[in-house]
Formats: sequence, structure tokens, C-alpha cells
Amino acid sequence: MENRYALVTGASSGIGYEYARELASRGYNLIVVSNDGEALTGKAETLRSDFGVDVFDVVMDLGVQDAAGELYRMCAGRGYEVEVLVNNAGVYHDRDFLDDSEEFNSLILNLHVYTPAMLVYHFGKDMASRGRGYILNMSSVTSVIDIQRMATYSSTKAFLKNFSRSIHLELSGRGVKVTCVRPGAVATDLYDLKPAALKVGLALGYIMTPEKLARKAVNALFKGRHQITPGFSAKLLSALVRLIPTCALKLVRRLKIF
Repeated sequence: MENRYALVTGASSGIGYEYARELASRGYNLIVVSNDGEALTGKAETLRSDFGVDVFDVVMDLGVQDAAGELYRMCAGRGYEVEVLVNNAGVYHDRDFLDDSEEFNSLILNLHVYTPAMLVYHFGKDMASRGRGYILNMSSVTSVIDIQRMATYSSTKAFLKNFSRSIHLELSGRGVKVTCVRPGAVATDLYDLKPAALKVGLALGYIMTPEKLARKAVNALFKGRHQITPGFSAKLLSALVRLIPTCALKLVRRLKIF
């Protein structure tokens, strides 16, 4: 694909790395971004070796305010034409909002809201002017689960869900496809699952492998779907959780069930 690139954030492990592999398997050169330089360097070399594509690895903290602008200028300066943008980088804490640090709360808001929105702004402008492009934003099934200890995580994922739909509509007539992905449980290190729980979850099908998720999500992106919630359990959870009244959630809190 000559000078056409796919940019994937959070690409040094887990779902982000599988997105990079999926896109490389379809012939895209890659721009892979992560704040974990050592892991990213190793993964970039593997991608080059396995797929024979050009891989530009960028070690960058996307949780700071001007990260999106800096990354855009870096790619533009090298003449890279970003045809696919995957906003995947993210963090997670299972903790009450007031018990978490100001540093973490600032990080998750920047990483899940400001940076992906501004990456869409910068790279989306170029895509729209060319009349071709693809944008994938990673939300979560928790975007409709506004419960305790997930105040920032679920709320920022809700932003990505709503933002993606709006941008999907705005760019639908300009040749740019925008897809929001809302997975449930995925077998990555993000949630710190115990090996036994992971094994059972994979066997029963309520936990998805990152390889399967990436394949389904990229297929949905190229088909132009505005949203995908992969997996039956994620769809079921998304539907049922809306039926739980606030009083029941308060009881769960009081009884320390969750």
C-alpha cells in the first residue's frame, strides 16, 4: 500500500497489538504507539518480520494534553498518509473516584477523551479531504454501566460511544467510515484476571480473545458499521444492566457485594 499507514495506539500488547497484526495482515504499513518503549520495540520488530510491512514505532505518553498534536505533526513531517486510525490506548482502575489519585483521574480523562478526540480531529481532517479513511474508537460495554468504582472508566467510554456515533454521521458523506467497538471481557492484562477465572471465561465464551476481537472489529470497520458489541454475553449484559434500579445498586454497595 505504498505510503498508506494504519496508526494504532496502545499497540505494545493486548488488543492494540492484535489490531496492528490484523491490519498488517491486510497489507497496511503501521504506526504503532505506546508509552512502554521496551515492549513496543520488540513488537514492532515482530510485525516487520511476520508481515514484511514498514513499522514506525513511537514511544509517547498519550495521557498528556498535546500528545495528539505532537503525534500528528510527527507523522505529517514524515509524509505518512494515515488511512486507518485505531484509538485503542486505555487504562483501568477498579476504585472509587475519590479514592483514586488526581494523577490517575487526569490520565484516564486525557487518554480516553481528549487525546482520541483530537487524533480524530487532526487525522480525520486529512481523511475527509482525501475522501477516504477509517476510524475505530475503542469504547466498552461498560459505557452503559454507570456503577460504583467505574465513575471515570464507564463515563469516558460512554463519551467515546456517543462521540463515535456523531462523527460517524458527520463524516458519512465524506468517504470516512467511523466505528465504535464495545467489547465485554477480553483476555488481556488490563483487568488483572486470575488464570483460573480466565480459563473458565474463555471456555464458557463470556471472555473473548484479543485476536478474535480485533478481527471482528476490523471487519466491522471496513464494512462501515457505526457500532459493534462483539459476543453474546456482552450484548446480554448491555441489555440487562439498564433494568437495574438505583436502589438495587445502593443495596449492593451497602452489602459490599461488589
